[in-house]
Amino acid sequence: MRQGVPTIINPYDLFALEEALRIKDETGARITVLTMGPPQAEEALRKCLSFGADDAILITDKVFSGADTLATSYVLAAALKALDAQDPLDLIFTGKQTIDGDTAQVGPGIAIRLGHQLLTYVSKIRELDPANRHIVVERRAEGGVQVLRSALPAVVTMLEGTNEIRFAGMPDMFRAARQELKRWNRDDIAADLTQVGLKGSPTVVAQVFGPKPKAIKALRIEGDTPEAIAEAFIDKLFTDFPQLEAALLEHLDQLGQQGVTQ
Repeated sequence: MRQGVPTIINPYDLFALEEALRIKDETGARITVLTMGPPQAEEALRKCLSFGADDAILITDKVFSGADTLATSYVLAAALKALDAQDPLDLIFTGKQTIDGDTAQVGPGIAIRLGHQLLTYVSKIRELDPANRHIVVERRAEGGVQVLRSALPAVVTMLEGTNEIRFAGMPDMFRAARQELKRWNRDDIAADLTQVGLKGSPTVVAQVFGPKPKAIKALRIEGDTPEAIAEAFIDKLFTDFPQLEAALLEHLDQLGQQGVTQ
């Protein structure tokens, strides 16, 4: 329900924006921010301009409404193709996911549709060499950190906490307030109408509901010593789940028959 609810920039995308701004500071790169959304999404784009982005594109059309992640990634990829035709893109940054759907599917979906290298859960950019067309990043993975080298162009999804978004400067704030934003519709991105909006969305939300509170309340077990607390806990456990006590006794009996002492 978007009516009456203020729109904000997806917080994860702010980490992506800041990383792009740092690259701009070092290399003089040009940053274009874009989003698919209703007209009120313009406010979020102007916020990005106030931080230092150069251009902003609002992709808006009634036929895009009701899109799931598959249709959303299609529209964004189509817009990026149109943008790339005007000025070739080296890097595409996104946040790792949104805070509403939490699917983390749009960034990878864009990369697949564009045929670009995909670098997910990036925590740090170690090296960027546009001339030799490669990037080196640190990627957080289970059990540690992976260091990956990839060719450009690439799609990078940034992790949270990797940096801190800068404060908007006064000149950029004035520029953001008066800059004319580009608005693209279905014709501007040459959209296939069978792949956008509800028609292009195989995912359907059948029901939205709040979880029911647990009927079982927490139980506090007290005792004078740790041993007494443990004994009281075991007694309570076996009282509530007698089958557990029977299974444990049977297991101990089997161990005894095997000559194993507990």
